[in-house]
Amino acid sequence: MRRVVITGAGTVNALGLSVPATLAAMREGKSGISDLNFRDVDRLAIKIGGQIHNWDTESRFNRQQIVLYDRFTQFALTAAREAITQSGLEFIGDLATRSGVIFGTSGGGLTTQDDNYRMVYEEGKNRVHPFVVPKLMNNASCSHVSMEYNLKGPSFTVATACASSNHAMGQAFNMVRCGMATAMVTGGSESMLCFGGVKAWEGLRVMSKDACRPFSLNRNGMVQGEGAAVFVFEEYEHAKARGADILCEVAGFSMTSDASDIVMPSKQGAARAISGALQDAKLNPDQIGYINAHGTGTAANDKTECAAVADALGYHADRVMMSSTKSMHGHLIGGTGAVELLACIMALKDGVIAPTINYEEPDPECALDVVPNEARDVQVDAVLSNAFAFGGLNAVLALRRVH
Repeated sequence: MRRVVITGAGTVNALGLSVPATLAAMREGKSGISDLNFRDVDRLAIKIGGQIHNWDTESRFNRQQIVLYDRFTQFALTAAREAITQSGLEFIGDLATRSGVIFGTSGGGLTTQDDNYRMVYEEGKNRVHPFVVPKLMNNASCSHVSMEYNLKGPSFTVATACASSNHAMGQAFNMVRCGMATAMVTGGSESMLCFGGVKAWEGLRVMSKDACRPFSLNRNGMVQGEGAAVFVFEEYEHAKARGADILCEVAGFSMTSDASDIVMPSKQGAARAISGALQDAKLNPDQIGYINAHGTGTAANDKTECAAVADALGYHADRVMMSSTKSMHGHLIGGTGAVELLACIMALKDGVIAPTINYEEPDPECALDVVPNEARDVQVDAVLSNAFAFGGLNAVLALRRVH
């Protein structure tokens, strides 16, 4: 089995349009959640989200590209450019054929879908643009990144709701580890903040109207976000031989299914995923310094996750730091695990633990150290990133510092 390291990272999200901007916002405990701004927002009960407001499509892409790129694809391409530039890799020759792209998304081109449903059903038009299907398909972002960077190896898209990008990164990790690929571009992208996207989530009655407060007793629901994060996973010896700047090592991965309920999470399924990631990484519970929680801010998720961590880590659960950065950037659904991996890299590389902001009242059922409101300077050697999705699909990544 080969070792796998991360040599590039890129992002666009409500906290920042680059990795340095995002990490600075996380360090400061800033909120990227604001009033939503799009057509018919006044018809919604939920009017807040982690929306990217300063996104100038015309300055980033030409007219021919805009015709083909839904917003989620634009986010993915922009994040991929930052990640691949940082990695210093050029995908030519054998490296191109041994490198691919695996992305996670839940909705794919939902903005395109929403716009065209409106045109056909509300405005009564009988024709849509011939590129609607290639623009809205879930694999559009993956395919465009592969074409842009000459990535000819294994490439596909994963859609497992809120665990999509963790599942995608887990598959990329395994492909490099087993020797199927030398490098993989991986992560996730999502843009559900359109009228239909928010209206659908309203129906679940799990959304907050004012703020995301994970683990706080007075929490009242999740807040949606949008954006992307992309990483370059590379075989360790290949990265070392070319003198690459290594951000951290991907040490283990586990995925489980609750096989119980379509929306209610299971403590047992989540705990098995956490334990499986530790086992795969050959890490003991007491070696984990930080967990980036799924931490949606709903009572069902927060309580179940805390119980699962307690089960999997045993006595060490009282000592581990666990925060939810969704309190700052919102829940990016299929792209959320990718953005949250940035907080894990920051913990390992910079010794900064991102906080859970908006924390106001302790919850006896969430009695772990949730790093309330302020970041901490603490050096840790190993971390976990949790993702627990609707449908009972769980994916946990383990990462460690490279000394």
